Amino acid sequence: MRVPLSWLGAHLDLGQPDPWDIAERLTNAGLKVERVDVTGADIDNVVVARVLTIEELTEFKKPIRWVSLTDGKDERHVICGAANFAVGDLVAYARPPAMLPGGFRVDRRTAYGRESDGMICSARELGIGDDHTGIVVLRAHNDTVLGDGDDPGLALGADVVSVLGLRDTVLELGINPDRGYALSIRGVAREVATSYRLDFRDPADLEVATSSAGYPVRIDDVDGCDRYVARVITGVDPTMPSPRWLQRRLTLAGMRPISLAVDVTNHVMLELGQPLHAFDRGRLTGDLVVRRAAGGETIRTLDDVVRTLDPTDLVIADDSGAVAIAGVMGGASTEIGATSTDIVLESAHFDPTSIAYTSRRHRLVSEASRRFERGVDAALAPAAAESAVRLLAAILPVEAAASTDIDKRRERASIELDPGLPSRLAGVPYTADQVRGRLVDVGCAVDGEVPLIVMPPSWRPDLRRPVDLVEEVVRLEGYDALPTTVPRAPAGRGLTLAQRQRRQVGRALAAAGWAEVLTYPFTAPTVGDALLLPPTDERRPSVRVANPVSDEEPMLRASLLPGLLGALARNVGRGFPDAALFEVGPVFRWRSDAADMPRPPVASRPDDDTLATLDRALPAQPLHVAVAVTGNWDKDGWWGPGRPAGWQDVVQAVRGLADAVGAAVEVTAADVPPWHPGRCAALIVDGAVVGHAGELHPRVIESLELPAGTCAAELALEPVLAAAPEVTLAPVVSAYPPATVDVALVVDAAVPAAAVEVALRAGAGPLLEELRLFDIYTGDPIPAGKRSLAFSLRLRAPDRTLSSEESVAIRDAAVAVAAERCGAVLRG
Repeated sequence: MRVPLSWLGAHLDLGQPDPWDIAERLTNAGLKVERVDVTGADIDNVVVARVLTIEELTEFKKPIRWVSLTDGKDERHVICGAANFAVGDLVAYARPPAMLPGGFRVDRRTAYGRESDGMICSARELGIGDDHTGIVVLRAHNDTVLGDGDDPGLALGADVVSVLGLRDTVLELGINPDRGYALSIRGVAREVATSYRLDFRDPADLEVATSSAGYPVRIDDVDGCDRYVARVITGVDPTMPSPRWLQRRLTLAGMRPISLAVDVTNHVMLELGQPLHAFDRGRLTGDLVVRRAAGGETIRTLDDVVRTLDPTDLVIADDSGAVAIAGVMGGASTEIGATSTDIVLESAHFDPTSIAYTSRRHRLVSEASRRFERGVDAALAPAAAESAVRLLAAILPVEAAASTDIDKRRERASIELDPGLPSRLAGVPYTADQVRGRLVDVGCAVDGEVPLIVMPPSWRPDLRRPVDLVEEVVRLEGYDALPTTVPRAPAGRGLTLAQRQRRQVGRALAAAGWAEVLTYPFTAPTVGDALLLPPTDERRPSVRVANPVSDEEPMLRASLLPGLLGALARNVGRGFPDAALFEVGPVFRWRSDAADMPRPPVASRPDDDTLATLDRALPAQPLHVAVAVTGNWDKDGWWGPGRPAGWQDVVQAVRGLADAVGAAVEVTAADVPPWHPGRCAALIVDGAVVGHAGELHPRVIESLELPAGTCAAELALEPVLAAAPEVTLAPVVSAYPPATVDVALVVDAAVPAAAVEVALRAGAGPLLEELRLFDIYTGDPIPAGKRSLAFSLRLRAPDRTLSSEESVAIRDAAVAVAAERCGAVLRG
């Protein structure tokens, strides 16, 4: 909302206002001033001049005039392409060197073979309108003052900025949805008057005559429209331009002047906050009816778009059908045009919810809908129509019939307020007199003592509960008066075990070099095909969003891999070929026992059975963790070539996160899409498969546009956390030296190295500190179908140095268990 201070000054005595002080006070009162503009300050050396002679230059394709004029001192000559002025007219002359809005400098220059000493200005060039077809005539040669009846005599050489009142200060406010009253000069002026303790002159304080003999109106839907005022105005001159002061106000407020009738309705809307609409009476057939749209009914709106109406849309109709979408936009069939002399003026109050739904349904946002959906003063309709009639009558000799006023408003309930409630909620002591006084400042009628019986004003439909009144008291007393206190944390509270474990997982992956990402939980229904998943695979998306952000991704993810791999592909595409990413988050899977979604009440807390039904209706949301890597894990450089990332890195990432919480993960071979056959591992915790890791299938890599050799892993995190101990014990640190022994075992080629490792650990016992596979060998003298696995065992005792005999005994015990479980034979 743009608010010119000159317009505010019409309703209260500001004196010499400091715009920055006003902006600060309004912001402190909850109406945020986002910007302060000073208009007219960038106009310099534009003066009043009289046209002396006009020579028509006919040798050019378009009309060009060679004009001589005087500023009271010198005679000047300029080139001008406009033809709307005559000899003797007073015009706005930019005398070189001059400045116009936007930093446009006017100097002497040559044009059309003549030397033009400056220029004559149009409304657009002065920033007072959009008209660029003709120049601004300040006074015609016959001494008739145009557009402003109280314009004093214009002296030659006078500053046009002062003559036209172009210098002004405009406050641009960001209005919250619950403060619709502030979308008007009236509402902002009332706030300024309250802040400065000034007398406020309400522009809506008008006497309005009503009659049943006005234009016939019928309201068929009282829920959608509880008040409708219609005024018939005759004798309108459609060719009459709006006065310059009116165009200037609209321009400063951010609206474009259009025609006199439309400009008047826009002026009243900006001043009072009540949208108006003008129908061409000659195009109306029959009574005006406020009703819901019929099924399949259409209307061509003022933006020249044919719209199919929904049966829940509220419309204004006559015998021919809908002529306006109520509170949103009028219809083209009854639009005010170049021949409209008689108009029917609509001033109504519509249901905010209905207007909001209609505006969004048709994607049609107007100045009227912005106000109606935020709440318009229900008592304002007659005064707004009367204000428009008086404004038109001050410009033209029009006649207006009495007002047709159909009032179906329901009586508004009062609010009981404990005068001590603001103090308890805000933590600031407010006296009862302060509470009462601030509510009166807002416009409330206050009776009683304890409790206070408060009747909110008609222009504040947002005041419905005691806490709404508390907010008014607090904001007017000043938010800066609220104390700054740090909440005291209750003793014994902190992160839960699951929260601590989840943070440990994230820290472990980040410390190992993985970068965390957060991807959107939405995905395409065809993502399962890209991952080569079977039709019945639970990792295929199965939960559809009712109102998706994108029609291309209407499903909730059932796996973290699509979003994570998409992020990996975007990083590679933007010049980061070496990327290692991880994500922790929920996946969404449809439950076979899902209940129907209930609709719980909003006025009170749902009962326990309803909450349980809600839980059953929601999809399962297990917590998963996934990693994905491509490019080099170790960088290349002067020290040598880099090492490409492989399946070993994603497997190690899973082991690292499990170690961080004290859980054990067993790794065994598997063949599961979307991983490459023979390069896929199953991740097992407590005997159950919780995920998979490995190199992605080449077809998956191709479909997702990933580099060759991309590896990934995904596993359910909750089983891992459940297998972890509540308290992770710190490792025992021994001061004694370790003993290292190597062992080479020959096993069948099909035996996983991980199984041999598990057996060696079990046989070595508690003195085994580290076990590392350092060599795999096949070939002579190893028999065909066999392979040699060489392990290094680091042993250490906490209380002594191990002897060679003890080390050999531990090695032999480990080999014995490996022989028993895996058929391993000690290599000679």
